[in-house]
Amino acid sequence: MDPVQRISAPAGAFLDLDALTGRTFDGVLFDMDGTLIDSMRSSVAAWRTWADEHDVDPAALGALGGLPAVRVVAELVPEARRTSALARIHELEVAAAGEGIAVLPGVVEAFGALPANRVAIVTSCTGPLLGARLTASGLRPPREVVCVDDVANGKPSPDPFLLAAHRIGVDPHRCLVVEDAPAGLAAGRAAGCATLAVGDTHHHSELEADGYAPDLGHVRFSSSPAGITVALA
Repeated sequence: MDPVQRISAPAGAFLDLDALTGRTFDGVLFDMDGTLIDSMRSSVAAWRTWADEHDVDPAALGALGGLPAVRVVAELVPEARRTSALARIHELEVAAAGEGIAVLPGVVEAFGALPANRVAIVTSCTGPLLGARLTASGLRPPREVVCVDDVANGKPSPDPFLLAAHRIGVDPHRCLVVEDAPAGLAAGRAAGCATLAVGDTHHHSELEADGYAPDLGHVRFSSSPAGITVALA
């Protein structure tokens, strides 16, 4: 889930891999929405409908991008209405999942360059929404996927990335997290991972990371017995 609208970063300000070049990693943990697939059109449509139905100012959604839906609803809806409000946004997002979802540049190449057992998707989507968006995108996911249903605390808690690192059998401190949202990057840092910010769902100035790229089309992953490296494509 990501209710924020896309914001274009200033030209030339969103490409810097210097701090990651020369480092090796044992695993790569990818966010999904805004990182691997573009689900913005369907997500924004669903959240706008939800906001209208629940008398929520759509502008209030912008600061909550990258958080699980349960956290967004808790911030914006009185406690007595949260259960029904959460069920409704799940219904709306799954229903809208087939509209305009596409795999982002460089994603297929990145997955092809990385060892299958050293990759995971870590998403704030629920299981049903994850399945709907992946099906609509046509992207073949890695074997390990962590969704918000799998953890007690979603992003910005480190729990999702810690679980993903455990599932692929890698020390989190030897993992690279690839994310498009401040909450996800904060979760990655809290888990002890290196971070790579991608995409244009948030302005460059909002993203605290070790490296930056407009999308994975600007990034080249390589794998050797020494580990995984990342460089400019």
